[in-house]
Amino acid sequence: MNDCPRRVKTGFTLVELLVVIAIIGVLVGLLLPAVQAAREAARRMSCSNNIKQIGLGLHNYHATYNQLPIEGTGATNETVNSATAGDDSDGTGFTRLELSYLVGLLPFVEQQALWEQVSNPMIEDDGDRWPAFGPRPRQGNYPPWATNIPTFRCPSDPGNGLPALGRTNYAACTGDGFYHAMEGVTVWQGPVSNGRWLYESDSVAMIRSRCGLRGAFVTRKSMKFRDFTDGLSNTIAVGEVLTGLQDNDIRSVGFDNSKGGSTTVNMLNNPKLCEDVALADGYLDPARPRFWTGTATISAVTQRGFRWADYHPIHSQFNTILAPNSEVCTVSTSERFGVLPSSSRHQGGVHILMADGAVKFITDSINAGNSRSPCVYCDATSAGADSVLAAGSQSPYGLWGSLGTRASNEVINEEF
Repeated sequence: MNDCPRRVKTGFTLVELLVVIAIIGVLVGLLLPAVQAAREAARRMSCSNNIKQIGLGLHNYHATYNQLPIEGTGATNETVNSATAGDDSDGTGFTRLELSYLVGLLPFVEQQALWEQVSNPMIEDDGDRWPAFGPRPRQGNYPPWATNIPTFRCPSDPGNGLPALGRTNYAACTGDGFYHAMEGVTVWQGPVSNGRWLYESDSVAMIRSRCGLRGAFVTRKSMKFRDFTDGLSNTIAVGEVLTGLQDNDIRSVGFDNSKGGSTTVNMLNNPKLCEDVALADGYLDPARPRFWTGTATISAVTQRGFRWADYHPIHSQFNTILAPNSEVCTVSTSERFGVLPSSSRHQGGVHILMADGAVKFITDSINAGNSRSPCVYCDATSAGADSVLAAGSQSPYGLWGSLGTRASNEVINEEF
């Protein structure tokens, strides 16, 4: 009789192996969304911290200079207003008063080294020469304007590289209107090569800005906390905007309102005009209703947040006319004024910075009033051309519009 122990075969059967693989697949399917959600939560927290740093910078700037940094400023040529001359790289270029509020904020958000570059003349190895405060902010050969600054970027936004320069996700709030948000209180008078800047002395510009630019920032004007009579805690200072990915997202690239014959006044009287025209004339992609068609927009290179140093509304301004993540509607050219909502890559809303420094997350469903109500605006060029809403009226855009205005005597009695 053979007393040798029997050999026992070990291993998995095919059925057992398939069961194990199926269990692993189920676990991965369950865990992956949780991991992605955790990563987005971390990115959202980082974004909130960035905008908080900007808020601290604004308060430190105000404590130092008794005003906020100006949206639309910079050293310029007082007798020449040529865009081409402003871009010159021979040392004669100038800003053309086109620098955003973020430029002045640099030394207050731990960007002293970059501020030193901007505030001093620069001579590069290739022979390019730049004056103090640089050329126009669209000049990509000037190194500071092409610098990406982490504090000015939301980690959830994947936008990167050309045709943008240094991008930003944090824009200045100009209120619940947009009329002449590019010119503001300072305008050019006379021919391009032999004129002059008028600093808060043009009567039409002052009427328009006082009437319709009702936010924390007024283009090219020195703003102080004392101007916020509605209260710092009830006034938005800065809000989030996503940057363009050249995919015709309605939140990042402006629909040209001149299509269909629309005018500035038509859009002032109906902020949803671009959507109306797009729906009527087929400018919304039927397969992707949150995207314009390829022929709907005027420029692929001037999209939201493409240049952090640029004061143009499309890059570093937003208004509280339409609810967050609504469509962008621009007047004729995509850098100029228009309906420019806050927007983000976060699910369901955007971060905003209140003027008192508090950071809040505002949902897309915030009470935004009547989106087809006329803005408050004053044309100041002919009788009967003003808005049906009198200057100083409370915002017609609900809680969202009220938070965008600094001195309209609104009572904030809703949670946000």
